[in-house]
Amino acid sequence: MIKTNWTVTIIVVIVIAGLGFWYSGKKYDEGLKIGYDKAVADISAQQEESANKAADAAVSEANPFKVENPLEGVGANPFEKARETLNPFD
Repeated sequence: MIKTNWTVTIIVVIVIAGLGFWYSGKKYDEGLKIGYDKAVADISAQQEESANKAADAAVSEANPFKVENPLEGVGANPFEKARETLNPFD
C-alpha cells in the first residue's frame, strides 16, 4: 500500500512537471513571436522614417530652381512713384 502511494505520487509529480514544462515552452514561444513582430514593426518604421528624411534632404539639395523671393520683406510698392509720374490723371 505504501509503495503504491509513493508510485502514484511520483507519477502525479512527473505529469505535473511535464505539463508545466510544456505550458512554459508554449508561453515562451508566444513571447518570442510577439517580440519578433514588435522588432519587425519597429525596424520597418525606422527604415521608413530614414528613407523619408533622405528623400526630403535630396529634394531640397538637388532643386536648382529653388530661388528666394527678392521682394520678401518689402513694405512699399516700388512702382507706386512711377505710376504717379506716368499717369497724372489719377
